Amino acid sequence: MNRQISLDVFRGLTLAAMLLVNNPGSWSQVYAPLLHASWHGLTPTDLIFPFFLFIVGAAMYYSMAKFAKSTEASTQHLPWLKILKRTTLLFFIGFLLNIYPFLEPATDWRIMGVLQRIAICYGIAAILICVLNLKQVLCCCVILLLGYWGLLNLVSLPYGLSSNLVKIVDVFILGKSHLYQGFGIAFEPEGILSCLPAIVTVLAGYLTSAMLNRYPSAKQQCQLLILWGMMASLLGGFWHVLLPINKALWTSSYVLVTCGIAWLVLAVIIYLHDIKQYKRWFNWAQIYGSNPLFIYVLAWLFAATLPLIHWQNNADQLVDVQGFVYQGLSAIMPAKLASLIFAVAFVALFYQLAKYLYQRKIFIKL
Repeated sequence: MNRQISLDVFRGLTLAAMLLVNNPGSWSQVYAPLLHASWHGLTPTDLIFPFFLFIVGAAMYYSMAKFAKSTEASTQHLPWLKILKRTTLLFFIGFLLNIYPFLEPATDWRIMGVLQRIAICYGIAAILICVLNLKQVLCCCVILLLGYWGLLNLVSLPYGLSSNLVKIVDVFILGKSHLYQGFGIAFEPEGILSCLPAIVTVLAGYLTSAMLNRYPSAKQQCQLLILWGMMASLLGGFWHVLLPINKALWTSSYVLVTCGIAWLVLAVIIYLHDIKQYKRWFNWAQIYGSNPLFIYVLAWLFAATLPLIHWQNNADQLVDVQGFVYQGLSAIMPAKLASLIFAVAFVALFYQLAKYLYQRKIFIKL
C-alpha cells in the first residue's frame, strides 16, 4: 500500500495557507480573501480547515490499514488505546494553546478549538473505519449530513447566529464563558454538535485515499477526482438554497462544497506533480507538510508570544515586536500589503524550521 505523495504536497500547501491567514501583520488590514466569511458564504480562507480535516482522513487510510475493516490487512483487534491516546493528546494540546500564556482566569478559558475538533473527528472517524467497510462508511457520511440538517431544523430559526442549535448545545454543555467570543456573542465555531458533519470531512479524505490506492493510474485518479469534485460542488451549491453554506455551523452544504473543491485541488496537484512531472514545483510543500502538528503548535506559540515582548517607544506608547515590524513595513508600502508581507515572512520563517527537520529526517508525531 503506497502512500500518495500528492497528499503530502496537499498537506504542506494547506499548512502554509493556514499560517498565512492566521498571522497577518494587523487584523484591521487584511485583504478580503484572507478573511473568513462573516456568516453565510465562502471565501478561500474558509477552505483551509476542512482541507486539513480532509487530509487527516486521507492519512488515516495508511496509518489504520492493519485495523480497518475495509482492507485485506485488517485484524479483529480494535486499537482502542491508540485511538484514545491520540485523541486525548490532540485535545489537550489544543486546549493548552487556547489558554496560553495563561493570563486569563479559568472561568474564561475556551475549551473547544481547531485541534480539539481534529481530535474529536479523528477519534470517532477512526472507530467507524475499524468497524465499517467502505460502503458502510459512505452510507454513514450520508446519514450524518442529512441527520445534521434535520437536527439544525429542530429550532425555529436554525441558521441565525444567536438562535441555532449548535450554540444552544454548546451553551448548555460548556457555558457561555467557555465559548469563542469573536462573533460579538458567545458562539463556538468549533462546537460540539457541529463536529458531526466535520466527521464526514475526515471520512471523505479516507475514502479518497481508498480510491487513489485502488486506481494506481494518475490519469484515472485525476478523472475520478474531477468527477467527484464537480458533482459534490454542484450538489452543495444547489443545497445552499435550502441549507446555507456556513463554516461556523459547518453545514452539510459546506461539507459538500469544500470536499468538492478539495477533490479538484488534489486533481490539479496530481496532474502537475505526477502526470506533467513538475515535481520541483512542489518540493517545498512536501517539506512543509512533513511535521504538520509540530509546526502548527510552534507557530501558534510563537505568534502568541510576540505580543508579550513589548516596550515604550519615544512617544511613550506601548509597542510589541509584531507591531514594530508591521509599522516599519507599513511606512514604506500600503497597509494591507504590509500586513500580507508580514504573514508571508511568518510562513517563510517556519518553512526554514520544517526544512531543517526534514533534512535531518526528524518527524515528530503523536
